[in-house]
Amino acid sequence: MRQWQQLVYVMFLCIFSSIAYAGMYGSSLCKEEGYHCVKIKRSQSWRSLWPDDHDRDIVMRVNRMNTQLYPGLRIAVPDDLPEADIMDFAPFPNQIESTNEKLIVVDPVERAWGAYDASGMLVRWGPVSAGSDWCRDLDEPCHTHDGSYRIFTLGSSSCYSTKFPLPDGGAPMPYCMYFNNGQALHGEPNGLPGYNASHGCVRLYVNDAEWLRYDFVEGPNADNDYRGTQVIVKPYE
Repeated sequence: MRQWQQLVYVMFLCIFSSIAYAGMYGSSLCKEEGYHCVKIKRSQSWRSLWPDDHDRDIVMRVNRMNTQLYPGLRIAVPDDLPEADIMDFAPFPNQIESTNEKLIVVDPVERAWGAYDASGMLVRWGPVSAGSDWCRDLDEPCHTHDGSYRIFTLGSSSCYSTKFPLPDGGAPMPYCMYFNNGQALHGEPNGLPGYNASHGCVRLYVNDAEWLRYDFVEGPNADNDYRGTQVIVKPYE
């Protein structure tokens, strides 16, 4: 490779890395009080860095990630990690005005979801990856639509997309919970990279999706006047 080609290649990598890091949720916490950041080295993984299940789960959720680590990535770590509780890091208020029904809030800016019981108490939260600013395969924006919706269809662990990947679909969407046409909450085992990257669905940790599906969400039925659990998607700004 010629010297000028090497220079262009290095510049491209620097620009690409800067853009990628700028969109990563965890990197925004590096200078926040109560956090410090570690720079990932070759061959390091979530498990090798944080072998304790409690510690690893909190670090992953704080960074809104479940994808593989790679060299150069900066990961935010709470200073009081061993004593921390995941609810301490919730980006939602612990109590909201009661609506006398369950509520799920999705915030694409915070890359997070929160579940409120009928009394307005936050009972659980977790990371998300919502719709991307631009989908290259569709050649158009693919944000998750903001607004108020209702869960209208519930799926099992075998739920899958009938559209993506193009052209025939087949992508796993375990524990899918559709709320707006083709947009759904669903589990994604390795698809939360710390930024919004989906085609419009709301990707969750698989265990979070399973909990929502079977322990929190209600589909339309006679007991709720055929109005499934409410989902509020906040704007991207």
